[in-house]
Amino acid sequence: MSVVFACLDADTLGGIQQVTHTLAQGLAGRAHEVHVIGLQRSRSPFRYVDRPLYHHHVITADRRLKKLLRAIEPGYAVMTSPSVVIRLSGLLPAGFRPIGQYHGSYDHARGCWHFASIRKHYPALDQAVFLSEDDAWRFSEHALLPNAWTLPNPLAPWPEETSALDSPRVLGVGRLEGVKRFDRLISAFARSGAPPPWELHLIGEGAERERLRAHAAGEGVGDRVVFRGLLPAARMPAEYLNASVLGLTSEHEGLPIVLLEAGAHGVPSVAFDVSGGVRSAGPVPVPPGDVDTFAAELRRLVDSVEERRRLGAAARARAAAFRLDRVLDRWEQLFAHIER
Repeated sequence: MSVVFACLDADTLGGIQQVTHTLAQGLAGRAHEVHVIGLQRSRSPFRYVDRPLYHHHVITADRRLKKLLRAIEPGYAVMTSPSVVIRLSGLLPAGFRPIGQYHGSYDHARGCWHFASIRKHYPALDQAVFLSEDDAWRFSEHALLPNAWTLPNPLAPWPEETSALDSPRVLGVGRLEGVKRFDRLISAFARSGAPPPWELHLIGEGAERERLRAHAAGEGVGDRVVFRGLLPAARMPAEYLNASVLGLTSEHEGLPIVLLEAGAHGVPSVAFDVSGGVRSAGPVPVPPGDVDTFAAELRRLVDSVEERRRLGAAARARAAAFRLDRVLDRWEQLFAHIER
């Protein structure tokens, strides 16, 4: 069958894009005809798959988009955000079965225009897909969705090696942008009192870099917060293997891939409890914005390698449910459900 994934931007570094390309490659590997369509050009394209088995398009004009869709055998059209659902409304040829994904959380949607858009546009789709059972249930109840379904983000590849958890390193991974609130992670690291040689390594790039560097200096840990920049995906396994704890202090998240990747490498995480997706990944949960409690949990893990190993083993066991092959099975079950 054919599967089309449509993204507003399919090529920028980000969670939606990583998930889309991972699913596209996996489904194409199962002999489906798969297309990934970006509806706008990325300023800084990032290559997710070295040898894609799927077709990749960037099409900004509706006329060209309609022409491409007519040339694809009708199948499933997966629209990865409310913006894409609005954009493709009326453009899909007859025969396509529309599926609306939402990569955010219910709480985030309620705080912006997404909730009203989902409530207006998603009920007419064949399926509305959310990242966790908790989010799917809340959308079903409060957005009156009769078609809510749960499909988590996939984790690929599955690592065979795990961290020894003996490196004095806390890891933060993500875009250095305001919504990720790395300032709170820096503050929590400083307040934890983690002694030298413990360091906080931040992997990512963004507009907040210099402000965060100044914030680290102001917190008295400027010499122990290491800004690593943007690293290729192929180097990330080594980063997890050299870490002992992962910290996540975002204002909002859907189901962060970094929690799954850390868990798969046996690295325990501490995270603000901002969504059902975060909870499903099994980090040590902290009330959103509570930097002091976050610091206390960091210190607890810094002080005890036994606790790191206990929580790391549990995180790896939890992450196994998100392995790519298992998530692909669930996508094919969704397609079969729609056909029934």
